[in-house]
Amino acid sequence: MDEPLVLGIETSCDETGIGIVRGRTLLADAVASSVDEHARFGGVVPEVASRAHLEAMVPTLDRACETAGVRLQDVDAVAVTSGPGLAGALLVGVAAAKALAIGLGKPLHGVNHLAAHVAVDQLEHGPLPEPCLALLVSGGHSSLLRVDDVTAGVDPLGATIDDAAGEAFDKVARLLGLGFPGGPLVDSAAASGSSVAIDFPRGLTSRRDLERHRFDFSFSGLKTAVARWVEARERAGEPVPVGDVAASFQEAVCDVLVRKTLDAAATSGVEDLLIGGGVAANSRLRVMAVERAEKVGVRVRVPRPGLCTDNGAMVAALGAEAVRRGRAPSDLDLPADSSLPVTEVLT
Repeated sequence: MDEPLVLGIETSCDETGIGIVRGRTLLADAVASSVDEHARFGGVVPEVASRAHLEAMVPTLDRACETAGVRLQDVDAVAVTSGPGLAGALLVGVAAAKALAIGLGKPLHGVNHLAAHVAVDQLEHGPLPEPCLALLVSGGHSSLLRVDDVTAGVDPLGATIDDAAGEAFDKVARLLGLGFPGGPLVDSAAASGSSVAIDFPRGLTSRRDLERHRFDFSFSGLKTAVARWVEARERAGEPVPVGDVAASFQEAVCDVLVRKTLDAAATSGVEDLLIGGGVAANSRLRVMAVERAEKVGVRVRVPRPGLCTDNGAMVAALGAEAVRRGRAPSDLDLPADSSLPVTEVLT
């Protein structure tokens, strides 16, 4: 049987992503970002994002087809992020996918955004080990998952209980006057600083916290600690060492993420770890995860940075895997669900 040719649509936040894959081979990954329109607000504005998706959908679709060298009528299925994400933004993608599925007479597959971040690694490193652990870190999510079947068997082990890791990066970047989005800016600033200059707290790592939240994450207290440290320097009329603050903050985030993830690996006996989501592009997280994992016999897979951020390729990858495994397509009354749980991989 020929590998399925699948078109994927991603509009959960501020990137309009169209991906085209054949099986586990990436043919096109076209992205139109509205991040510049949100930068002056210091964060994503849902209405602005929705309107940007409407404007970008057709041009991005055309660009993806041209890059892949395929026609829309050639695809075997259409996949779309149906949640979680911003409600209005999701609606644009879901409506576009329904229109394409009806117009082309092709099956529609609604997929979970988080599971798609797991599936995208197959486009770079081949089939996922089953089972594996997945650490997904982004602006909206910090999730630790056990994945037995990327199209069905996703079991949440832990999640953020307040600020997600990416959200904390954005807020600290704003405190330091670095701009938006904060992740790459903090990563860049940290290169000139010392990761041990300031001993920032590691959230949910005390003995009592580990009893109740062993695999959960919290970065709100860390963000507050950074804010208080910076404010104290400013009140004293002393310069803020941006590089040191950025590096020490980044070290605290990565330390907690990696420490808890490897604890979960040891507890569950899983020897393969996948890291995905926008924060997976962070240089320190990638290095720390590999170094610590090698010491305990855990293999690490991380997609290249361009596949870590939101994109249509990840949606197409999960859609293709659903087709490959014979999963039933979605109904045409598929809703956009902004709070879709990760246990609902296909909708």
